[in-house]
Amino acid sequence: MGRGVADYKSKLVGTHPSIEALRKLIERVANSPARTVLIYGETGTGKGLVARMIHQASARAAREFVDINCAAIPASLLESELFGHERGAFTGAVERKLGLIEAANNGSVFLDEIRELDLPLQTKLLSLLDTQQFRRVGAVKPTTVDVRFIAATNKVLLSEVTAGKFREDLYYRLQVVALNLPALHERGDDVLTLAHYFITKYNAMYKRAISGMAPETEDIFMRYRWPGNVRELENLLERIFILEEDDVILPRHLPARILRSVAAGGVPLAPEGSAPAPEGSFREATEAFQRLIVAQALEAAEGNLQTAATRLGLSRHALRHQMIKLGLT
Repeated sequence: MGRGVADYKSKLVGTHPSIEALRKLIERVANSPARTVLIYGETGTGKGLVARMIHQASARAAREFVDINCAAIPASLLESELFGHERGAFTGAVERKLGLIEAANNGSVFLDEIRELDLPLQTKLLSLLDTQQFRRVGAVKPTTVDVRFIAATNKVLLSEVTAGKFREDLYYRLQVVALNLPALHERGDDVLTLAHYFITKYNAMYKRAISGMAPETEDIFMRYRWPGNVRELENLLERIFILEEDDVILPRHLPARILRSVAAGGVPLAPEGSAPAPEGSFREATEAFQRLIVAQALEAAEGNLQTAATRLGLSRHALRHQMIKLGLT
């Protein structure tokens, strides 16, 4: 296994079979001569991390890794950013500028959200992939480069091809080597593994000593769907480190949207658009969730109010009040 894989492997946290398979696939792709790699994955699944792992595990690791978010650069500027321009190529071009692709010669270019490229730029990219040559804006002679292109998208590109938004020939050119990143809710106990990884990380960063999560919090984490995937999980935990003072992460530290989602049946919700929204008001859903976690805490404590209150981060009096309010007495 190359040094690059060892360096970055620890950042691909988890033991789910899909992640173990992904690690092996990254190493195979990195050590292959493939000049194009396509990464599919929902927002927040780690597409950028996987792209860097491929680069660091390859013979190109000592060269540049250039990260380009195709959705973040205005279309009117993207061609010049990618390919560079000659002096006088357009108004304001007072000197020659090397593009990001040329800067990555002998290295790797990561094109995140590649579906955002407009059709003329897709044509230029296809030509570059086929010939390893391009022309700076305003240039007459071509420039030759040796670059591996790693593209990523959070949508299935074939549907973009069908809609006429993405070139079919470019799609098949990119699709030669494709990696599919699993969503966080598909990874089982990796949700808790990742949570504890980030708790350790932010304990060191913020000089805290949070010991972990209450069992009820872990249950919520396992039930929640995590539409923002690993990024959402990490951002949530960092927010808790900043705003909360307890030494354990409790259900009351979690945003209402998460509590409501879990309360709507206690199972992961279907993807947006594939199922009707949960019924009931926000108050009803929240009370249903509160009833669930209080009942679970009481069961785990074998009816001992003080023990259950401690698990929930409440006083005995506050727990008793909640039990009356929720009809649990």
